[in-house]
Amino acid sequence: MIRAMREKMGTEIAELTHELAVLLPQAIATAVEMGDLRENSEYKSALERQQFVQARLGQLHQRLNQLSELANTEAPTNRVGLGSRVKVEDLHTGELEEYTLVLAEMMDLDAGHISLASPLGRALKDRSVGEEVQLQLPTMRRKLRVTNLVTIHEQLVEE
Repeated sequence: MIRAMREKMGTEIAELTHELAVLLPQAIATAVEMGDLRENSEYKSALERQQFVQARLGQLHQRLNQLSELANTEAPTNRVGLGSRVKVEDLHTGELEEYTLVLAEMMDLDAGHISLASPLGRALKDRSVGEEVQLQLPTMRRKLRVTNLVTIHEQLVEE
């Protein structure tokens, strides 16, 4: 799980680094050849993209460092936290659902990944097996019970 997060961020970092080092300098050089830079939209666009890529790279490096710190120190060993796989039972319908709590960049609802910062992620954070949580949604209130938990620490042992 942590490995997948690192790989996804690493891939994006590699792509953006290539764009910053190779593609954007080419785009800027081409725009400069077109003449007057004050009214050159291609030049302005390339510079704006360069600034965006630099900012995104900084953000990704920071998130990668945070991920390492969270995985090693702050993820609880017996409660729901970053990287935890948690099964919950809807107390109204009896339906079972499974989620993996991830960073916002890794969120993939189809794969059952939810952000730790989402309302459901915040409600489940720091809960243990057997605990109940209430989740207030715009149209209803849900009551869930944590039925199973595999923390990130247990997953690292499995890997």
